[in-house]
Amino acid sequence: MTAPELGTVLDEVGAVADAVLFEGYLLYPYRASAQKNRLRWQFGVLTPEADGTEPTRNRTETLLEPGRDGGILHVRLRCLQLQARLPHTVDGDPVDGLVVDGHRHLRFEEGVPRQVDAAIAMADLLDGEVTVPVHLPGGREVEEVRDSAGTLAGLVVRKSWTVTGRIVVSVTDLPGPYLVYRLRLDVVNDGVCEPGAPREDVLRTSLIAAHTLLAARPGAFLSLTEPPQWATPFAADCVNEHTWPVLAGPADRDDLVLSSPIILADHPQLAPESTVNLFDGLENDEILTLRTLVLTDDEKAEARATDPRAAGIIDAVDAMPPEILERLHGAIRSMRTAGADSPVEQPPDQVPWWNPGADASVDPDTDSVLVGGVPVAKGSHVVLRPGSGGDVQDLFLTGMRATVQAVVHDVDGGVHVAVSVDGDPAAEMQLAHGRFRYFRPDELEAVT
Repeated sequence: MTAPELGTVLDEVGAVADAVLFEGYLLYPYRASAQKNRLRWQFGVLTPEADGTEPTRNRTETLLEPGRDGGILHVRLRCLQLQARLPHTVDGDPVDGLVVDGHRHLRFEEGVPRQVDAAIAMADLLDGEVTVPVHLPGGREVEEVRDSAGTLAGLVVRKSWTVTGRIVVSVTDLPGPYLVYRLRLDVVNDGVCEPGAPREDVLRTSLIAAHTLLAARPGAFLSLTEPPQWATPFAADCVNEHTWPVLAGPADRDDLVLSSPIILADHPQLAPESTVNLFDGLENDEILTLRTLVLTDDEKAEARATDPRAAGIIDAVDAMPPEILERLHGAIRSMRTAGADSPVEQPPDQVPWWNPGADASVDPDTDSVLVGGVPVAKGSHVVLRPGSGGDVQDLFLTGMRATVQAVVHDVDGGVHVAVSVDGDPAAEMQLAHGRFRYFRPDELEAVT
């Protein structure tokens, strides 16, 4: 496979790699003034040597079964380069922000995606380590800001600083009957900075959100989390510093690796329900989307002025149709047969216990239970008589009247009565969300 073809292979996992690249880039409420966005760039930062407060390099070690006839290893380093956005007056004086025709231009630090590609012959790696230089040039751009009449109202200067480093790749042939190499990849920042310089200055010459993608053709990588038994000692000896390699792409692929500063499982995938990159993989998309929807118009305006990517989030969420929003509300992906990719298929004579609706023998809406010899079902009225040994807070409900909402059965054959407390101000909201209080039949007194 040629180098361009290998690059295309790496593009296949670009969406997941982008999620790593922009993890924590800008957090809700996506405004420069928000406290949580005052200290940014938390993942994968490699600073110049003189800084001393954050790592200057990362190391990836993984196991590679090479092709018998050698082959090519394709390496892609991806990172963000800091770019300062600096508003200026017409006279060239720096300011924190400009407002022109109601549109804000705020001072902010943007992240520009960069990548360095290298195709390395396995034969060259067997001769010794291979070093790939990293050079991200700095620059300065000036954008004129004009009002609706075409009059110059200010300037926006974007400035970046040169970032230098190297990628050092080597392989070690491991002993034993299997042809397997320990592949080592170091990403090093070779830049300089003043000792004791403030972090905002150090970041100017740092690799931010640095991570690597690897592709071997021919060849296969071994999982470090679930290696074959014979490779378990080799996997345990691999040293990974400030990054972690996982198999990438679909589950049937073993020729791709993503080495990320964020711990991931093998074959990470984006949730199909997620249509907007909210920059926070540790949050729930539905919650972040709903929170974004309720931002005020002024807050949304500030978010749009903070960063073009924040503006994209606001616009995408505002335009999200109901059917897409509904897709964010719950998905179950854990009920799978071990080692399989398809959902659990139950034999016809077995009913999944987690889905009572699939069992015609039970129906919470129509089932009943005897309470003091009186049948009680949905809609019945009862008096609560909580017994000992349960939730102590239930004792506060002793003697209160309640309405039965369902009669349910657990997997052990027990029966529970779901009720809502009459007169509870929160009852309507709880009912709307399917929230009930549960009691045993012997803790109730039927109202006839």
